[in-house]
Amino acid sequence: MALSVTKLTWGFSVVALLAAAGAVYEYNRIRQIEHFNAAVIAARSPDTDRQSFEAKFSTAYWLARNERYKEATLLYTQLLNNATNKQRAIIQHNLGNMFFLRGLAINGANMTVRDEAEYLFRQAKVAYVASLKLDNSHWGTRHNLDRLLTMLPATPTPGVGESDNPGLIMGNIPIGLP
Repeated sequence: MALSVTKLTWGFSVVALLAAAGAVYEYNRIRQIEHFNAAVIAARSPDTDRQSFEAKFSTAYWLARNERYKEATLLYTQLLNNATNKQRAIIQHNLGNMFFLRGLAINGANMTVRDEAEYLFRQAKVAYVASLKLDNSHWGTRHNLDRLLTMLPATPTPGVGESDNPGLIMGNIPIGLP
């Protein structure tokens, strides 16, 4: 007989030791994940997985929540390079939210910031549309885009207006030439 009781015992012992080592590794990894999640919730830098997508995303999210939009935008933009389509859609949604919130914060404060608010709303629209192109199933993005479109002024047609000025279409053509 090729398999003896001793060989089977040694084989099962090795398998049991490998399974125990795997269980210890998985237990340690679960603890690391719990500590990572606790650090993210407490807005602290995690001790493990600092270069992971999740760590960078949570940092960008925390920055945006604390109105540090420039830093958050830079970090989100860096994350776009190595993200999946689903992750890109989420990043674009969050970028749209940041632009939308910034636009809402300055909209109506005084008439001089109206152009800046409109610019921010248009940037939010671009981000929401990009998010929907990547993942059309996110209803939050659809809802935000719908609300945003009701706030944006209608895009004027170049050359059409109340004045005699021909506008953008005819503005560079010299008068008198055929």
